[in-house]
Amino acid sequence: MSVIPAPPLASLPVLGSADRFPVHRIYCIGRNYAEHAREMGATVDRGQPVFFLKAATCLWDPAEPVPYPPATQDLHHEVELVAALGAGGRDLDLDAARRAIHGYALGLDLTRRDLQAAAKAKGLPWDTAKNFEAAAPTGPIRPVSPDFDPTSGELSLEVNGVVRQRADIAEMVFQVPEIVAMLSRLFTLRPGDLVFTGTPAGVAALVPGDRFVARFPGLPALAGTMA
Repeated sequence: MSVIPAPPLASLPVLGSADRFPVHRIYCIGRNYAEHAREMGATVDRGQPVFFLKAATCLWDPAEPVPYPPATQDLHHEVELVAALGAGGRDLDLDAARRAIHGYALGLDLTRRDLQAAAKAKGLPWDTAKNFEAAAPTGPIRPVSPDFDPTSGELSLEVNGVVRQRADIAEMVFQVPEIVAMLSRLFTLRPGDLVFTGTPAGVAALVPGDRFVARFPGLPALAGTMA
């Protein structure tokens, strides 16, 4: 039996202030970079975006060692730009979706790839591959401002000093306001929702002791260590 610390409160620091951003839900989109879809043996269909959810308890402060999850021998990193919503609603148009975005952060969508592959092979849901304690290490949120409202810029991830993932967010199949608008047709969005916006190609395994650093212009690096 192993004991790990309880997850931190479901909130994130707001860059440049003492405020905390209380998290409601975590939405994620898959196959939002064509090269990543190809490396996973899939294709991109703009008519059928792939969404899944993580619990708010998946958040983890990367200042603490990130615990390696149970029941897997193939944990993968997926670096993502994360949008934090300051407003919600249903059936938002693109302009309303854009205005709903409070700010951005860096995050990792950690994935038990072996569990995901086994579920996919049987045509079963793969919730257990994505939704577990510490499955979403996430950095502080930087609010949108006249000098920070990114539609392009290089998103990258280094592991042990070697770049594994790198792409411009302009390569997203669905841009962030599109994602928010599409989600609002499926769910009632609320302030405090986080939206993980997809990962570039280069996903690979993490093992205990690995050091990761995610970067995006205008955001502090998201650095942590696997325990």
